[in-house]
Amino acid sequence: MMTYQLVATAASGIEALTGSELKKMGYQVEVENGKAYFQGDTEDIIKTNLWLRTADRVKIVFGTFTAKTFDDLFEQTKALPWEELLPMDAAFPVSGKSVKSTLYSVPDCQSIVKKAIVDRLSTFYSRRARLPESGSEYPIEVSILKDVVTLTVDTTGSSLFKRGYRTEKGGAPIKENMAASLIQLTSWFPDKPFYDPTCGSGTIPIEAALIGLNIAPGIQRSFISEGWNIFPEGQWKKLRDEAKLSANFDVELDIMGTDIDQNMIEIAKENAARAGVEDFVTFKQLALKDFKTDKEYGVMVSNPPYGERMENEEYVENLYKQMGEVFRPLETWSKYIITSDLDFEDFYGQWATKKRKLYNGRLRTDYFQFWGKRRPRPKK
Repeated sequence: MMTYQLVATAASGIEALTGSELKKMGYQVEVENGKAYFQGDTEDIIKTNLWLRTADRVKIVFGTFTAKTFDDLFEQTKALPWEELLPMDAAFPVSGKSVKSTLYSVPDCQSIVKKAIVDRLSTFYSRRARLPESGSEYPIEVSILKDVVTLTVDTTGSSLFKRGYRTEKGGAPIKENMAASLIQLTSWFPDKPFYDPTCGSGTIPIEAALIGLNIAPGIQRSFISEGWNIFPEGQWKKLRDEAKLSANFDVELDIMGTDIDQNMIEIAKENAARAGVEDFVTFKQLALKDFKTDKEYGVMVSNPPYGERMENEEYVENLYKQMGEVFRPLETWSKYIITSDLDFEDFYGQWATKKRKLYNGRLRTDYFQFWGKRRPRPKK
């Protein structure tokens, strides 16, 4: 079976988490900015698409070379064995980007790559007429950085954050893979209480439940490469079935999400039901200032409204003050709050134990981490 050079792409600041996920799955990984490289066959393409929680896409790296002229780009693209991946009727749209490179015209680069592949396939398949491009889609990207060309083929299609359970969302939703990343950056384990005080449409608690139950995040969706002929017959179904059997519904979870908006709570419940975790997450309408708990050693993750997402700055500042007043006394709880407001600590009334820079889409944010007291070790 053919081995491919693969890359899992991720948001800036998240690639190390994606690399850790791949290492836990048994792969040797090299992590760069926004990318985690690994090798695998068709089974690995399926597994990583089904199981990666923090990545955006899984791509085949089909070729890498240096090109400073359009002739170089054409000839080296044409020299690659595209027929090993693309059948005669393959549809292969070409997208592109170019950074700090001699070949800076992206439309021209896309056109040349397309023409080179057409020439290669037309010769291989003995086609004089145009290629039909009526079959499965193979999205190709030409990416040029400092004159180094990388040609990739996307195996995912719609980004991996689109799990398939969230059809309703609030005004400022967090992507599912970012929510999973926020959880993985905490000290939470499934035996601890988990709470989201600003849950909106429920994405963060739902992702916590998927992690706690070991449910593959991609189990409910389809992928663009499912129609490709490189996969042995039945391989997708086999690995999907194995993924379904990996879920553990005997785990006891204590996960709760609250929001001041009752309409959002109803949406969160519907999303949880579509994700198959409605019995493992409690959602209820509650103002943040009214939260109380006798539980200890829990983990709290919040994606509250912040400046760029809210026109009412005074409301946001008051919300942060309420957070500090309500959460600070919970000394055994660890609190993790993502916001673009760099003055958050001033309003919260406490300096974070640690801050981590993340990008929520294109927006620069900080993940403020307030670590709680550790549980005392049992006396020997």
